[in-house]
Amino acid sequence: MVEDSERDAALVLRQLRRMNRGIEAHRVEDAGAMKEAIAASSWDIVLSDWTLPHFSGLDALAVLKALAVDIPFIIVSGTVGEETAVTAIQAGAADYVLKGALVRLLPAVERALQEREARRARRRLEEQLRQAQKLEAIGSLAGGVAHDFNNLLSIILTYSDLLMRALPSDSPMREDLSEIKKAGERARDLTRQLLMFSRQQVIEPRVLCLNDPLQGIRTMLDRLIGEDIELSIVRSPDLWDVEADPGQIEQVLMNLVVNARDAMPDGGKLTIETANVVLDEDYQAQHPGAGTGPHVMLAVIDTGTGMDAVTRSRIFEPFFTTKGPGKGTGLGLSTVFGIVKQNRGNVWVYSEPGLGTAFKIYLPRTEAAREEKAPVPVAPRVSGNETILVVEDEASLRAAALRVLRELGYRVLEAALPSEAIALCERSTDHIHLLLTDVVMPEMNGRQLADRLRQGRPSLKVLYTSGYTENTIVHHGVPEAGIHFLPKPISPDLLAAKVRSVLDS
Repeated sequence: MVEDSERDAALVLRQLRRMNRGIEAHRVEDAGAMKEAIAASSWDIVLSDWTLPHFSGLDALAVLKALAVDIPFIIVSGTVGEETAVTAIQAGAADYVLKGALVRLLPAVERALQEREARRARRRLEEQLRQAQKLEAIGSLAGGVAHDFNNLLSIILTYSDLLMRALPSDSPMREDLSEIKKAGERARDLTRQLLMFSRQQVIEPRVLCLNDPLQGIRTMLDRLIGEDIELSIVRSPDLWDVEADPGQIEQVLMNLVVNARDAMPDGGKLTIETANVVLDEDYQAQHPGAGTGPHVMLAVIDTGTGMDAVTRSRIFEPFFTTKGPGKGTGLGLSTVFGIVKQNRGNVWVYSEPGLGTAFKIYLPRTEAAREEKAPVPVAPRVSGNETILVVEDEASLRAAALRVLRELGYRVLEAALPSEAIALCERSTDHIHLLLTDVVMPEMNGRQLADRLRQGRPSLKVLYTSGYTENTIVHHGVPEAGIHFLPKPISPDLLAAKVRSVLDS
């Protein structure tokens, strides 16, 4: 209260207490006292007289504006005329009330508080929307980089593998080639994480209960966090089923647990919890991109160092990390974000410095029945003598695939572009058993090429390959039924096994 009269302040407070709320008030009479009071506590509203001996309502408004705090400001004065009221509103006051008509004070205060809450909610929503748009843009960039990088890695892994096979076992060059191959494999893991963040990783979702992965990795988690952290796992009984990739769910758990462990260097408590929840429209309004209805929650809560608002706003960005050099890639939480989104879920984080962090993941409930996945039979051989048409616009990749397949005994035809492949098939009378094609190419995509070639060769089998998933053959990272897909980067062993598997299918 900016007020020089104790009597008037008491009358105003008496009126305010009719709101049936707990009222805490502090009275000031000048700019210095007002600044100190605002800095010392969190205030919901400022009520100010218009004219004071050494201060004024206009001065008080200027102080509030300079401090850049969103606190509603209401003029309560016995001398407010129409011209003064207009001046006050133009300066930023929420309302004005005459001391002789304090009956207007309560509705004015209630309205000002509601408008402030609406402004804060709108700012929160705008910030969340900006964050979602930023992550979407970074995801598109990361996916494109991973796609191009995977092409290069396919070449590195293929030729290092072929050279190692060609060298005698006692060759000193084998060790150097082994290091090259290991570096390529580490780079492949990084690009896989980028693809997970950008939601372009191929996944194998199935119906499962989130309690099951928790049961299976309990021992591993105990070893991971160490003895100075108390682990508590709370599994809700009768947990609903979700449809997700089990391997990815385990990776989410591992990444969050490692993050929690690093946030508790001196020990603490880690709680992992599952529960059935129903998300309503209010939750959806506060979390852009979230769904509504029945969901299953997976929470990972620690008592660690916590994060401030600036850090929280960036934790899902690729390569952002608060850890020291050599202690992390900054891809752990971005991977979590991508996996949850690709599995049609939502992730929410709450954290404050010194108070720990809570990650809550919500996956939509499914009513689908569980299916026991049949074990994939191991192919008895990888070589063959069938005819394979390889269509790949990247010359180095095409050459690597041709060499691997020819060494396995296959007869191989090649085309750099879809138009070349179509012309080749129109000229040739030979039986072509398999089309091995990239998905993203000039002229037309791999799916369109396969459909075109099958018009004249209906028995043609197709194996698609790509550095990232594309909606022509994969939806939300899940290949369509009957589609054979091999993600890049491709090693010789992986290519040989997959080609043989498709030919024998």
